[in-house]
Amino acid sequence: MELKMRLCVALLSLSLCLGLMGHVRAQEEADDMEMDVEDAIDDMQEEDVEEEEQQAPTSPPVPTVTYKAPEPMGEHYFAESFDKETLHGWVLSQAKKDEIDEEIAKYDGKWEVEEMKDTKLPGDKGLVLKSKAKHHAISALLLRPFTFDTKPLIVQYEVNFQTGIDCGGAYVKLLSQTPDLDLEEFVDKTPYTIMYGPDKCGEDYKLHFIFRHKNPKTGEFEEKHAKKPDADLRSYYTDKKTHLYTLVLNPDNSFEILIDQTVVNSGSLLNDMTPPINPSAEIEDPDDHKPEDWDERPKIQDPDAVKPADWDEDAPAKIPDEDAVKPDGWLDDEPEYISDPDALKPEDWDEDMDGEWEAPQIPNPVCETAPGCGPWERPMIDNPNYKGKWKSPMIDNPNYQGVWKPRKIPNPDFFEDLHPFRMAPISAVGLELWSMSSDIFFDNFFITSDRNVAERWAADGWGLKKAAEGAAEPSLVNQMITAAEERPWLWIVYVLTVALPLVLIIVFCCTGKKSSASTSAAEYKKTDAPQPDVKEEAEEEEAEEEEKSEEDDSTGEAEEAAENDNKDDSTSNEVVHLMLLETHRKCYILRLYKQMLFRFCSNMNTFFFFT
Repeated sequence: MELKMRLCVALLSLSLCLGLMGHVRAQEEADDMEMDVEDAIDDMQEEDVEEEEQQAPTSPPVPTVTYKAPEPMGEHYFAESFDKETLHGWVLSQAKKDEIDEEIAKYDGKWEVEEMKDTKLPGDKGLVLKSKAKHHAISALLLRPFTFDTKPLIVQYEVNFQTGIDCGGAYVKLLSQTPDLDLEEFVDKTPYTIMYGPDKCGEDYKLHFIFRHKNPKTGEFEEKHAKKPDADLRSYYTDKKTHLYTLVLNPDNSFEILIDQTVVNSGSLLNDMTPPINPSAEIEDPDDHKPEDWDERPKIQDPDAVKPADWDEDAPAKIPDEDAVKPDGWLDDEPEYISDPDALKPEDWDEDMDGEWEAPQIPNPVCETAPGCGPWERPMIDNPNYKGKWKSPMIDNPNYQGVWKPRKIPNPDFFEDLHPFRMAPISAVGLELWSMSSDIFFDNFFITSDRNVAERWAADGWGLKKAAEGAAEPSLVNQMITAAEERPWLWIVYVLTVALPLVLIIVFCCTGKKSSASTSAAEYKKTDAPQPDVKEEAEEEEAEEEEKSEEDDSTGEAEEAAENDNKDDSTSNEVVHLMLLETHRKCYILRLYKQMLFRFCSNMNTFFFFT
């Protein structure tokens, strides 16, 4: 019984673990909030007591994460957190786009430095694109130009689509260092070296990485696009959370694209760009033409084939069924449709303009009970003698020469650039965007050549946002309820999760065989039902036997005691064996339930991660 009670308690504990997880998490968040509130109360004790009595009691939510502006801790080329609440150092474009209507050519979209609308980190400011369906352009110079030589380039910044995104971009341009660079004239055609960041229109979710490669032979620039990421990017545009976008370019021509410090795309500038960096060594000869007698037909009709004499091309595909018989009761003289006797000619009907009026046709009511009305015709069936138009069978073409291709010649424009990383130097960063969505939030731009420095900047900026957003997320129980409201079938999963352990507990703890009054002593010990102590009964029997056998000799007493011990030993061995079997069975049931519960918890964690 003691073992059974322990097993029951273990089952109850396992069945309640899921419910307690959400409660514990919510309680921890509540404790954190209480600690912050107590700190705030201590700071307010120095204020005037009279003002506190006059004002209505309010309890604004106190953030669990305190914001501190990030500070660059190593070598960098650009760092901007917008925590000075101004656009100092940034230049708004005063230019107009070419070749479009005058009304929309201006870069008159508004920019503001402000907090996010639903900020979880008060005090954290960012650059916000405010206008919808407007052209926006803003840029800033780097601390010093970046030259692509022996050091890597790391570019990272944060984006939050506060109201979602319908059609528009949030990418940055790293502007090329040129003598005539004027930030006030920043437009879409301003030379740039790299364009990187998210872009979306319709259901096309993009993450651009484009760089302009200079042809060493012609000196012209051509855009090279990175391959499309294999990862699903949809959630980054729709979850209204702040995401960290990072681009890493290495001197060995490798690149990495990261979102929230997780690699979503990687490759080589030499092998994973479109069009490729280096052209083909050979090209098709534009002056080569296919000969007139070149035969590309793999199959031809057999010229020796002859149509069989019995082939009838005029035979119809369908013929009347000669075996068909007109059904009994068919009304040959009744039309299938008749004029509606209840129809009346409209009062405004003009026969000179509309012609002679005729009542609309309706199904003949007489035909409703008959197999059919009107002239009976035999049904049509497939003609067994139909063969269709005869065609010659196809045979292999003896003159087949294959698919013609022009000959290859050396490519006059061929070059080989084995170091595409050595791009044009950059001297400014800019945002040149058009969007159908407003309130796009940008923050914590950072350009460096040291990855450790970039990671520290990310931890001090984006890391705080992530922690604050995580602290504001609902508990596991609330997430389960919200998910079930969106997907009602989840209630079935929850009910089964609770009902299954309860049923196992009832079956395991509350069922068993009942012993009858006529059960023998040996059978009585095979069950788990309460029973008298074996030792106590044995002692009472031994005491009675001692009183009755006081006059017997010592030899008889010894033989009787030995016989009783042998019986007790055999019975005890059988009971121990049965108890071990029962314990093994119950442990097996517990192990199965534990595995089922572990799999369910794993699946639920995976489900809430993706939803």
